[in-house]
Amino acid sequence: MTIALTDIQAAAGRLKGLAVETPLIESPALNERLGGRIFLKPETLQRAGAFKFRGAYNRLSQLNDAEKARGVVAFSSGNHAQGVALAAKLLEIPALIVMPSDSPAVKVEGTRGFGAEIRFYDRFTEDRVAIADQIAAERGCTVVPSYDDPHIIAGQGTLGIEIVEQARARGAELNRVLSPVGGGGLIAGTSTAVKALSPSTEVWGAEPAGFDETRRSLESGRRETIDNDARSFCDALLTPIPGELTWAINSKTLSGIAAVTDAEVAEAMRYAFSVLKLVVEPGGCVALTAALTGKIDLKGKAAAIVLSGGNVDPGLFAQVLQGEL
Repeated sequence: MTIALTDIQAAAGRLKGLAVETPLIESPALNERLGGRIFLKPETLQRAGAFKFRGAYNRLSQLNDAEKARGVVAFSSGNHAQGVALAAKLLEIPALIVMPSDSPAVKVEGTRGFGAEIRFYDRFTEDRVAIADQIAAERGCTVVPSYDDPHIIAGQGTLGIEIVEQARARGAELNRVLSPVGGGGLIAGTSTAVKALSPSTEVWGAEPAGFDETRRSLESGRRETIDNDARSFCDALLTPIPGELTWAINSKTLSGIAAVTDAEVAEAMRYAFSVLKLVVEPGGCVALTAALTGKIDLKGKAAAIVLSGGNVDPGLFAQVLQGEL
């Protein structure tokens, strides 16, 4: 199944007045550091602190009355969890979220705060999809995937429309757009919109080292899986394999992907805080990391970098700022 610009535009209509149209901001310090004209898209300012609300609301708002009454179940380490929980609250739909037992406390608290029920699981020994499917079978509720769903992808793609339109309003035609990559829903929707509106703009991704399955998939031409021993503090991006739908899109639209280490991400988080005055969670900072390390070169380019989320535990953030990570 393909996602078209018209699907993304329809999603934008559903989200109008509900999702925050986050600004496109420019930092002279970052421009000087990278040698280009660099814009930042801070989805840290989105409702629930991450881009996930866009796709979640687009998906849930299209359920029929009977489906809404039976509720939804989703699986997520936190940002999709909060996006679904908030969308469900706004639409008065019961929601249960399957979350890893090691999810950041700030994301667990946020999900509960929006009224969702939580079922914890061990991400290393249990299958979250199987758990969600079992709950759906028992309750008759609808499973809301975190990325491999056309309505989720279309909702995330509204970010791509905003990026192109906001850049043009600032007199810029973008050479490159950089985005974090987990399961691939954000960059699939974003790249679809960007390529439709600005065909010459390249879309690049960034992943945590060890969880760079999309990068390796682009190299091999088929979907690759992670090593079971891989670990990263970029909790929002720890997916085992690219989604079927997202891979079908990303294999055609992406120019490349860079892999960044946890130490590099921590340094980028410190830069975002000290220089840009922005709080960005580890997974939300990988695209900025790829630019700051030069793994994706932006010298002489007009580029937009997506900061996909800001839901970081205060304790972890303090460790990062103190150079302990």
